[in-house]
Amino acid sequence: MQLRGSKQAAVAGGAVVAALALAACSSSSSSSSSAALSGTINASGSTFQTNFQQAAITGFKTVQPQVTVNYGGGGSGAGRTALYSNTVLFAGSDSPIPAKEKSKVPAGKTVLYFPVQVGPIAMAYNLSGVSKLQLDPATLAGIFQGTIKTWDDPAIKALNSGASLPSTPITIVVRSDSSGTTANFSSYLVKAAGSAWKLGSASTITFPSSAHAASGGSGVAQAIKATSGAIGYVDNSTAMASGLGAASVKNASGAYVAPSTAGATAAATQVTPAADLTFSTVDEPGAASYPITYQSWDLVYAQQPTASDAALLKAYIGYLLGPGQDLLDPIGLAKLPPSIDSAAVAQLSKITSS
Repeated sequence: MQLRGSKQAAVAGGAVVAALALAACSSSSSSSSSAALSGTINASGSTFQTNFQQAAITGFKTVQPQVTVNYGGGGSGAGRTALYSNTVLFAGSDSPIPAKEKSKVPAGKTVLYFPVQVGPIAMAYNLSGVSKLQLDPATLAGIFQGTIKTWDDPAIKALNSGASLPSTPITIVVRSDSSGTTANFSSYLVKAAGSAWKLGSASTITFPSSAHAASGGSGVAQAIKATSGAIGYVDNSTAMASGLGAASVKNASGAYVAPSTAGATAAATQVTPAADLTFSTVDEPGAASYPITYQSWDLVYAQQPTASDAALLKAYIGYLLGPGQDLLDPIGLAKLPPSIDSAAVAQLSKITSS
């Protein structure tokens, strides 16, 4: 397993290098006519965005070598908190600002939502001898509420005819931090499982006390990999890099779909964003749609304290929405649909300075 994971990482790494070269070439003509910038952008938040941000920071350096971009993870909630306290120029968040947080936005500030990526939440698992697993919304609800306790439970066996499912206890692995992945996964269960899901939807959920809680997507992936019988929700990019298997999930059309960029793209093309570019991609229709697809935004204040900050943000977010989109597929993430990407690019003009 470790050898296979190392091979996957090496292949993914080579693909990212190639994508960086492509992005640099595609942006060279535009960068030659744009003003050279200098300064620092500090940002934090969504761990779902971490792989993309790391690749994009490297690519952007070829366009604006005098600009330093620092992106720290910590989870969507931590990123939004940093934005409210003005310690970052943008926050990565996988969900819009919750109603209970809106009072934390400084008076007079308007938050702009820039969608930058979509991707699948994998139902990653560690179960020896089971290479293919199918799950549906009601069964996932039972697993993560702790009512389905072993892998040979009749509900799981009914979905996996012919599979040799052991009596191994199920260990659910969940996020310990305030997480957009948690918010979107629980939102999916609310929508798809209906009354079978009792725990609601939020950035933090009170899961059963037997759950193993880990910080960040990488922490969840590591815990699943280290625990026989474990299952957890984690962005597919991180699951792939960790060499974890993932279940196929029954979608709204009744098809079982494995997490993939194609499945995420199919789901994202079904949505119509609100005027502020917020939207949800969970449990979208279409036979090819992966049902637990989610999205991530970079949250920015419309009015920046200086013209320099405004210019830096426009340049970097413009890169994420332009050449940076070519970096997504090699790391298991999906580009924005063209209509959403174009709307986000048009919104860059709303970033101004006082």
